[in-house]
Amino acid sequence: MDKPLKIGIAGLGTVGAELARIINSKSNMLAERCGRALVLKSVCVRDRSKDRGIDPNSVEWFDDAVALATSDIDVYVELMGGDEGPALESVRAALKAGIHVVTANKALLAKHGVELAGLAENSGVLLNYEAAVAGGIPIIKVMRESLAGNDVTRVYGIMNGTCNYILTRMEDDGLSFEECLADAQRLGYAEADPAFDIEGDDTAHKLAILTSLSFGTKIAADEIYVEGITKITTEDIRAAKDLGYRIKLLGVACRTDSGIESRVHPTMVPLASPIAQISGVTNAVAIEADVVGSLMMSGPGAGGGATASAALGDIADIAKSRPGHQHGPALGRPAERLEPYVRAKMRQHEGGYFIRMSVFDRSGAMAAIATRMSEQDISLESIVQRRDTPRSEVKNTDLDAQTLILITHETHESAIRAALEAISKDGYLAAEPQMIRIEEMG
Repeated sequence: MDKPLKIGIAGLGTVGAELARIINSKSNMLAERCGRALVLKSVCVRDRSKDRGIDPNSVEWFDDAVALATSDIDVYVELMGGDEGPALESVRAALKAGIHVVTANKALLAKHGVELAGLAENSGVLLNYEAAVAGGIPIIKVMRESLAGNDVTRVYGIMNGTCNYILTRMEDDGLSFEECLADAQRLGYAEADPAFDIEGDDTAHKLAILTSLSFGTKIAADEIYVEGITKITTEDIRAAKDLGYRIKLLGVACRTDSGIESRVHPTMVPLASPIAQISGVTNAVAIEADVVGSLMMSGPGAGGGATASAALGDIADIAKSRPGHQHGPALGRPAERLEPYVRAKMRQHEGGYFIRMSVFDRSGAMAAIATRMSEQDISLESIVQRRDTPRSEVKNTDLDAQTLILITHETHESAIRAALEAISKDGYLAAEPQMIRIEEMG
């Protein structure tokens, strides 16, 4: 058996402590499966007094992450978080020193992934980050290795368990967004400041990494169209279900004639589609490619166990590699050969749309709305009228309003927005209209 693989972990929070526990408690099994022993040699934490389930005499303790990253270890595991500061400095230092790196830090990769991938390639070491995207789902390994002979045409998925939990509860229990968010915070699914999750930024970071792997482009998290779930109402949830759809926060990336279309937003998906069945905090990622066709993987997207499992899988891959072995590029292609990201015009997105409008009950309102849609060549698949518009949504509560729900055939987003702007100027809308894209699932 080869000499032991010496591991250093920076950050012993929920994930780091669980990873350390697994390495120590399953040492015999891991040695058999990896062909060498995995040894937790050193750790870096801010507070040494906290009990993390580790024998304090069994590891070397560091206060400085950079010092740990360049010490006598074979693998540096970064679990501190953050896209600058100690996380970035320590990962850079480890890669330059020829030490393999494992990280769960999606923000770091979304901002500096191309640079770090280049450093890994120049040093001949691995930069593994399975735990950064979709928790326990091995989507990075599948895209980097299993689908090497495929041209990916589209990748999409549910990549944030907090948002999926909220939308599931809104549908199942008829609760408002605010009530479900409070419940998610109580259960620990959402942070005290949940903006990063519910505004879609967390999903955007993950999608940026998958977009690079799918299409060979540089990571460009700032170029992704992002829209969160804060405006979704129980009325939208109920209407979607009545029309045969379910609302999910999706990250979607595909190549178009005008560039890469990467977007994060609430999406109506057919009730019969596999992605619609993903409930609670579960994540799912689907890939469409020329050779394999369509596949979808689902599983726990967060939590100490799922994330630690993914990180340990990355460590195991390193343990199985041998000195002098030529490692594959971290982003699927050599960093210097990644193409510049060219963003497709979001307003040119073509597809069906769900539109919910609160319309004042006035003579000629419906005819005017139909005319404005026709002016933009928007064809309507269905129209549903309801008289249950919440009074809290109506601008002028002295006037009656009714809910009008439209489902369009394929059209462009720019046409939808132009029509809604014209309808608003006509004075028929009692509240801000809601527009949700409809995604057809293969």
